[in-house]
Amino acid sequence: MVNCAIKVELMLNNMNKKAIIKLKSAAGIVCYVNDVSKTVKFYKALGFTFKKENDAHAIGYINWFWIDFLQSDKETKATFKKEAKAKNKGAGQFLYLSVDDVDGVYKSLIAMGLKPSSEPKDWPWGNREFVIRDPDGYKLVIFKRK
Repeated sequence: MVNCAIKVELMLNNMNKKAIIKLKSAAGIVCYVNDVSKTVKFYKALGFTFKKENDAHAIGYINWFWIDFLQSDKETKATFKKEAKAKNKGAGQFLYLSVDDVDGVYKSLIAMGLKPSSEPKDWPWGNREFVIRDPDGYKLVIFKRK
């Protein structure tokens, strides 16, 4: 029993050491979707631009950050098929999108017929924000830091 406790303590001590990995930046994410054209329409309404767009694949950009949208049922690589077929896509993830006017964006989305999941709210961590889900349930947080 003592040996086990020592091993756990050593593992925890090693986790506290400084990493030698230095990340440069986050560039983008990949999202599997059920209907690429429906997804593109939604993200264009949010202000994303698209440099590549077809029935199986689209890449949307906000400045330098990209989202690669892949049609779930067209994934051919065995390694990724399980992810493509996952039912609860984006569970526990929130993608934060910064804006200048949270309330203005909220009103614009309502006027376009989109339905945010929440209303704008001030949070103790210093953001005013609301959540909207895309057609596949991925959660987007529209926010402004106070």
